Amino acid sequence: MISAFSNGELMEKNDMISEYITPVSPVPTSLTPSGKLEEKIEVILFDVYGTLFISRSGDIGMAKKKTPQTEKLEKLLQEFGIKKDAQSVLNRFYAAIENQHELLKKKGVDFPEVEIDQIWMRVLETDDIERVRAFAVTYELITNPVYPMPNLEKMLSVCQDSNVLMGIISNAQFYTPYLFNWFLGSLPEDLGFHPDLILYSYEFGYAKPSTFMFQVAAERLKHMDMSVGSALYIGNDMLNDIYPAKQAGFKTALFAGDERSLRLRENDPKCKDLSADLVITDLIQLLDYI
Repeated sequence: MISAFSNGELMEKNDMISEYITPVSPVPTSLTPSGKLEEKIEVILFDVYGTLFISRSGDIGMAKKKTPQTEKLEKLLQEFGIKKDAQSVLNRFYAAIENQHELLKKKGVDFPEVEIDQIWMRVLETDDIERVRAFAVTYELITNPVYPMPNLEKMLSVCQDSNVLMGIISNAQFYTPYLFNWFLGSLPEDLGFHPDLILYSYEFGYAKPSTFMFQVAAERLKHMDMSVGSALYIGNDMLNDIYPAKQAGFKTALFAGDERSLRLRENDPKCKDLSADLVITDLIQLLDYI
């Protein structure tokens, strides 16, 4: 059982999470590849959920908007020896997130992010961080099944061999880096992602569509003597990805490779006259621009 392992061991135990992982294929969208760039890209920054990985919920945190799989949660609580009612756990979980969001908004955070392990510690009323993290990972796998996008490994390998600087700007939690380890056998840093350009929302307390992480990435690129205009950001959501990336000065690519996660946001005022520089329907298409 997953709860028997420490956080570090959890990352390595592919066999222990296999029962929660089912191969998934993307659902084609009606969009076709389009757009162009005037110059080759030296830096590519990626969203994770819905872009690098298929997400059945469309994005991290979106599962709560769907019907909770209460029966599976009940089983999970039993496996972890937690004697709590599944629905009351869910209610407390969402309430704790909302309360933390409100606290952060009062401190001036425009789009707050929580640390999900801290939330679960409160909900499950335990300070056993390793057990809580094991529970949180399993809960996430149940509520938001993920699987690599087609050609992910090949695309990353070519970018790494071509010395393209790669980074991540994503709404994420502590378990997000595990995805790379579980599915690709390595952590992001070993796959070519620059450590200074890996920005996860839970580490900053700001979630997209806030421009906060994009501004941090832009500053870090400047310190590397890299032009912000030579960087391409790719994501599946016009509001969460394309809008803040453009605000920070990045080139943009809308990933339209999966109907589940494509978010055009046509009714949002910020997206009304917004367009990405590129539309990509397969990650392999990025290689044309490096």
